[in-house]
Amino acid sequence: MKLHELQPSKGGTSKSRKRVGRGTGSGMGKTSGKGHKGQNARAGKGTRVGFEGGQMPLFQRLPKRGFTNIFAKELEIVNIEDLNIFDDGTEITPELLMEKGLIKKAKVKDGVKVLGNGELEKKLTVKANQFSKSAKEKIEGQGGKAEVI
Repeated sequence: MKLHELQPSKGGTSKSRKRVGRGTGSGMGKTSGKGHKGQNARAGKGTRVGFEGGQMPLFQRLPKRGFTNIFAKELEIVNIEDLNIFDDGTEITPELLMEKGLIKKAKVKDGVKVLGNGELEKKLTVKANQFSKSAKEKIEGQGGKAEVI
């Protein structure tokens, strides 16, 4: 095989661009697919995104509700039952949880919160930013420690 013999696989992985304004025989000549006159035939930008020809745009017609608290803390959540994968006496940190795939690195902004869903069967030392009351009770009930970092 030589360099000039290379081509995309059958079914095509590359599509040739539309060549406009190359004569009437090309099917994209004269007005180059823009029709006759009108706003979208002119040079420069046509209409803005969401413009409906002067009719009230959809995003303005729909009712607005609620608000977004810009000061809200974004915590990654881990349930107590998920911690059973670790061995007895393990010290669990957010880094270890990321390593095991229980939390995603991209999502951890303001820390990790441990919730009390499920049962814990091992004695663990858990280090997190927040604990629910039931999670703290379950960890300490097994003889472990819940440390706020």
